[in-house]
Amino acid sequence: MRDRGFWSSDSWYTTSMEITLNLPEDVAEELVAKWQDLPRAVLESFAVEAYRSGALTAAQVRRMLGFETRYELDGFLKQHGIYLNYTPEDLERDAEVSRRFSCRR
Repeated sequence: MRDRGFWSSDSWYTTSMEITLNLPEDVAEELVAKWQDLPRAVLESFAVEAYRSGALTAAQVRRMLGFETRYELDGFLKQHGIYLNYTPEDLERDAEVSRRFSCRR
């Protein structure tokens, strides 16, 4: 595992991390035959489990997978049987932001 990052006064910021996975050749061949883009499949599986377990937020998963919008992430998560953890407090916060923006027009 190799990471590249920098230290701020209060925390470590990782700009990227590379993880190497060693698989037996026959296992890798079977997975590539099934998924074609094995690195992407592994990354997506990791992201799904990290979100499901609460280790990553939706915003972190979106950045990690390179999705431009929240809607792309929503679709991806739904394909994997996962729905956003959207609380009534989240709804109220989003509604308040929407009200503020609509008043600026």
